[in-house]
Amino acid sequence: MSRLQTAFVLGYHGCERAVGEAVLAGQTGLTASEQKYDWLGPGIYFWEADPLRAHEWAVEKARRRKLTEPFVIGAVIDLDNCLDMMSRESLNLLALAYQSLRDTHDADPSLGPLPENQQAHDEDGDRLLRFLDCAVIRRLHASIDGTPQRFDSVRGLFSEGPDLFPGSGFKQKTHIQIAVRNAVSIKGYFRVGP
Repeated sequence: MSRLQTAFVLGYHGCERAVGEAVLAGQTGLTASEQKYDWLGPGIYFWEADPLRAHEWAVEKARRRKLTEPFVIGAVIDLDNCLDMMSRESLNLLALAYQSLRDTHDADPSLGPLPENQQAHDEDGDRLLRFLDCAVIRRLHASIDGTPQRFDSVRGLFSEGPDLFPGSGFKQKTHIQIAVRNAVSIKGYFRVGP
């Protein structure tokens, strides 16, 4: 939301090699994720400034047989009007969206309980299935889509994985993730390494 920093960033996307090559050739674009557990809500996901983490993610997907040939492409992204979870302004908006979602669920018992973030098959105990976070972000988007304040991207810092070393406040998989909601914000793609 705030323009207090440079708006252009480099993002890295792990995918199937055939998809990545088609994107690099200009034959197609990347598809937005619409899962109910997406960490930053719907969007095209990138690891900011971290091609290695994008590669690790793609290799993990291949290990689980969801990709056959892991590949990473880079993108130049203009964050534009960004819901940046590292700014107080964006965090305050998200808290208001949570309150709105909770009030709606409290007022209508037929909706059932609020979604909850859940653990997945992760040995570190991280809540990788972000059902609640995604629902709150979707609520926020629904309240402002169609207005000049519509968010083009969402950006968040995630402290993930085991401690980097004993007693550390740093985690082994800490990263910044970006969900691009407006494909026009992707200014171009590039090939990453060999």
